[in-house]
Amino acid sequence: MTTPEENKALVLKAFDTLFNKRDYDTAWDFWSPHYIQHSAHIKPGREGLFDLIRAVPPTLKYEHQLIVAEDDYVIVHGRFSGNGRGVAWVAADVVRIEDGKLAEHWDVLQDEATRAESQSGNPMFGGFFPEELNPA
Repeated sequence: MTTPEENKALVLKAFDTLFNKRDYDTAWDFWSPHYIQHSAHIKPGREGLFDLIRAVPPTLKYEHQLIVAEDDYVIVHGRFSGNGRGVAWVAADVVRIEDGKLAEHWDVLQDEATRAESQSGNPMFGGFFPEELNPA
């Protein structure tokens, strides 16, 4: 049995290894061979996830802002930028841990809004709007 703190560390290391480092051999060991994918954007199993990451540009960058855990569940609020879409995705990823591996995944994805698009006037991720991070 792992603690919520251990589960948070596991998820962050797994995400960094796959999304940022693109170290597929090492990342393979973080995901269960019986991995269940609930995302509408990703094909089944860890193969579906890894194939998706292989298909996006090498500029893909994942960063997290908030992570919480309870029992075997971890929720990460993060941003996927450099994904080849012209706009970053802000995500809430829910991961279930089983036997020290990422066993199941759900997500909620939303295009990151600019200041002009934001009805609230607040950025969706961090303290800045995307155009303030990368001015033209």
